[in-house]
Amino acid sequence: MAVKTTAAGKMDKRTKEYKELKERLAKARAAKAKSATPKKQTSRLKKTASGKVDKRTKEGKAIAERMAKARKAKNSLANRLKRLFR
Repeated sequence: MAVKTTAAGKMDKRTKEYKELKERLAKARAAKAKSATPKKQTSRLKKTASGKVDKRTKEGKAIAERMAKARKAKNSLANRLKRLFR
């Protein structure tokens, strides 16, 4: 049986078929939500009011340490020579 549509081409919400379809979708959503596995909790970084990572926390200190190491390596003699002879 053809589904009734509105002038805009959308499914007519007043029909029995539409209501049955919505009922099936609701059941399927409920079943999916029931069987869904809980997501693994990821650590949320604490941020300052400006949106930057708070460097007073353990994670913030680790990030700052990695950034300092990267800055130091960026200006090493070997890397300067690489840039010079590129």
